[in-house]
Amino acid sequence: MCRHLAYLGPPVTLASLVLEPTHPLYEQSWAPNDMRGGGTVNADGFGLGWYADGTPVRYRRNVPIWADDNLPGLAGSIRSGAVIAAIRNGTVGMQLGESAVAPFRTGKWFFSHNGRIPGWPDSVVKLAERLPAAELLRLDAPTDSALLWALIADRLGSGDPADVVAAVVREVEAAAPGSRLNVLMTDGEHLIATTWTHSLWVRQTSDSITVSSEPFGADGWTEVPDHSLLAATATTLRITPMEGQL
Repeated sequence: MCRHLAYLGPPVTLASLVLEPTHPLYEQSWAPNDMRGGGTVNADGFGLGWYADGTPVRYRRNVPIWADDNLPGLAGSIRSGAVIAAIRNGTVGMQLGESAVAPFRTGKWFFSHNGRIPGWPDSVVKLAERLPAAELLRLDAPTDSALLWALIADRLGSGDPADVVAAVVREVEAAAPGSRLNVLMTDGEHLIATTWTHSLWVRQTSDSITVSSEPFGADGWTEVPDHSLLAATATTLRITPMEGQL
């Protein structure tokens, strides 16, 4: 399975989240501690998303994170108070390439998915049919993660984003039982995540929130229970169970 993280708080360098701590996302790409969904490394690309004066900026590559010689200089020179990052372990049979790498983006929202939808694509055809044809044509890649994001993004204007995420997760699980739907998204002010058959950890300080598939850096991490919905800002945190809502 893939790995991802997100941060909200005082501006920090991208390197302080992704490269410099103990067991950072960089190291998790070849030495993950928890690959319960299969696979051994996360070498099918990586992506970073951050905000520069409120404007979302994205950097994606279809190479292993350790193979990008430009990354240390880039990540060390950029500071932001809202960051999302992901490394990919591509599902067998799905497209590889930069367009299939998280984070995906719509407007100010960045999105990452750690998991898979079994029976893809047949299992979710009925859900895909609910989307406007133009949205399907604009998918970044023909992958389960890109469709999952399209299903969520299509509804973001219709209600609370956390409720939208919960509803889509329940619908996809109902259509494709056994899905691994660990999502992570931010608009630079809010952070929403789910744990659905994989791990997520959270570290909260007085003025920051960090979530990650695996703990890294300093102590103070708490594991988020499986089948949970997490909604946070830099100074607030709410975790609610999703069990029994299908």
